[in-house]
Amino acid sequence: MTDSSFLIHPAWLRATHWLNALAVVIMTMSGWRIYNASPLFDFKFAKAITLGGWLGGAIQWHFAAMWLLAANGLVYLVCNVATWRLARKFFPLSPRAIVADLLAASRGHLSHADPRQYNAVQRAAYLCVIADAVLLVLSGLVLWKSVQFPLLRELLGGYEAARRVHFFAMAALVAFVMVHLAMVALVPRTLLAMIRGR
Repeated sequence: MTDSSFLIHPAWLRATHWLNALAVVIMTMSGWRIYNASPLFDFKFAKAITLGGWLGGAIQWHFAAMWLLAANGLVYLVCNVATWRLARKFFPLSPRAIVADLLAASRGHLSHADPRQYNAVQRAAYLCVIADAVLLVLSGLVLWKSVQFPLLRELLGGYEAARRVHFFAMAALVAFVMVHLAMVALVPRTLLAMIRGR
């Protein structure tokens, strides 16, 4: 068995993963600061967990990370499709398999014996987070350039609705990250695999 047979994550995947993680952290923290300037709901985020210091600074951080997330996310998607990794790793996927794996996880019986294989819950979660990232980008475009994207604005229900879509898509992404980190804490070798690839 050659050393390449132990490869779990190729270099392009590890690079895009960590760049996406950096972009998500910057966008979330700066986005919370932007939210605080004009809150949608009856709460604000603590300044200690926001980035930018003031609204203008937060917007600059947000836009810088936006370009990183968009470009890096595109590279991630293209590489996944071009290498057939998307088809191999995430499909087939069925509601029955997701329910079975959720039940197994709730009983503590979900196996992580082979980190090269994703279970149905992981497949569904990763596909959902990809779709969520696309929704974040589209709703973000409406917030940034509402006049230039009138059709997109109307498809999202108008500017104020796009703000809510953006907020809840951000909340879903943060929830995914928290669960993802909890799973990494439970199975720490997955972190080593994402660093070393093997």
